[in-house]
Amino acid sequence: LVTGGAGYIGSVLVPELLALGHHVRVVDTLWFGNPFPPHERLQVIEGDLRFPDPAWLHDVHAVIHLAGLSNDPTADFAPTLNSESNVYATRQLAELASMKARAEARPIRYLFASTCSIYYAPTTADEANVITMTEDMPIAPTANYSKTKRLAEIELLRIADENPLFVPVLVRKGTIFGYGPRMRFDLVVNVFTLHAWKSRQLTVHGHGEAWRPLLHIRDAVDAYIHLLSAPEEKIRGEAFNLLHKNYRVLELAHWVAEVIEQNYGAEIRVRRDRSNNAGARSYYVSGAKIQNAIGFSADRGVGDAVKTIWDGLERGDFGPEPDKDPRFFNIRWLKETLAAGATA
Repeated sequence: LVTGGAGYIGSVLVPELLALGHHVRVVDTLWFGNPFPPHERLQVIEGDLRFPDPAWLHDVHAVIHLAGLSNDPTADFAPTLNSESNVYATRQLAELASMKARAEARPIRYLFASTCSIYYAPTTADEANVITMTEDMPIAPTANYSKTKRLAEIELLRIADENPLFVPVLVRKGTIFGYGPRMRFDLVVNVFTLHAWKSRQLTVHGHGEAWRPLLHIRDAVDAYIHLLSAPEEKIRGEAFNLLHKNYRVLELAHWVAEVIEQNYGAEIRVRRDRSNNAGARSYYVSGAKIQNAIGFSADRGVGDAVKTIWDGLERGDFGPEPDKDPRFFNIRWLKETLAAGATA
């Protein structure tokens, strides 16, 4: 079962699962449409995880739970929906999975899409004294989005304490980048590439010194697949940070510009807008645990992703004006969807 399987990561993950021979059931609101052609081993259900149907778990041996609001702007815009989708729905589905595991006397894995942003908290600490965040450190997130992700983690661990056959894994992903069938241009590498293509200019807001852990979308997919078959005793109840590398935002902008200039000959200007330094999220994260535990390493870098996205823009994969299309920006599409009468 892949919840939110028609979304950004799911649109890449589901075809990979099918290629490996799995039977896949996707449950998704389909607010962004259905990106999948018909397949004999794929079932796509339009459904809201806040109102789970036990039938969704029929014959299911593993859950990859991607559904929910996925960034700060959507969480701040719709805080009730954020709480219901990211905490309540996560708990409800986990309880159904736990009951099924107990009734059938077999383990069910529950891979939960968490986030490295749970490590972020406002700080005035000297940037020279960067703290590397690891999975065993105390967490006190303050933003709506990251708070709900942490609360969902706590709920999953509580259910696991009550049932040894329930096997949750907390996958704390860095900021995703890369080409996907259900594309997003509200993520830093992707939007930098879009702006460079559109206007030959990248704008870094604030001082640009904030750290961000980044993760290629295909490394995220490979990690989920890896966790489906990893030894249960090494992953049950564990949190894993998942990232390729930590970048300063200004450094990242210059690297994106350099990749484009070297490969396409387009001169890209990087400018800094210092008018607003408030609220710059910064967190530096270690990804060593998952490599030590199960041998997984996220090795794909930014360069190839930038080229793949640029080529897609040149082909017109995202239409003539992707910067104006709300479907590529979660907050814009959420506002239009709710305004059109979707249940909130």
